[in-house]
Amino acid sequence: MDAQQLKALQQPLKEKYRQNPSEAQKRLVARGTVGQASLTCDVPTFAGVSRAGLHPATGGTQPLACSGEILLEAIVSCAGVTLAAVATAMGIEIRAASVEAHGDLDFRGTLGVDKTVPVGFTQIDLRFSIDSDAPPDSIAKLIELTERYCVVWQTFAQPPRLSTSWSNSDSTR
Repeated sequence: MDAQQLKALQQPLKEKYRQNPSEAQKRLVARGTVGQASLTCDVPTFAGVSRAGLHPATGGTQPLACSGEILLEAIVSCAGVTLAAVATAMGIEIRAASVEAHGDLDFRGTLGVDKTVPVGFTQIDLRFSIDSDAPPDSIAKLIELTERYCVVWQTFAQPPRLSTSWSNSDSTR
């Protein structure tokens, strides 16, 4: 896809959202089914069911997806798609590119070993490898705009309001 094709694809959406901003507001949903005996959660995805389980550092013994790694994969996939779209819009030809996310966490937090240790990542580094003849200032702008428009990255940069709720699915009570 080139810049003109991308513009033609997105222009009607941009115009629709300018005319009616509420049309741009969507709620995305993910669902999972908890496997109590196996300490797993099955999450349907477009590519099939992803079974998440405990990371080995928290007692996991099966080769299951780790939610922390899934989170890093979400950053990588979003940043990669965003990088490709921004490069296309900027007219930057990329021969090859890859994205890596590295996340640091201390498992004492999630295991409750030390209440002063945060639960979750304390540092996430996103690394791009880009093979292009574009000048360094163009690549720097590409990375800046990728950060700016990557939904997952910006969710970390400007955390959303969080809430939880629950219901009792046992209708006999």
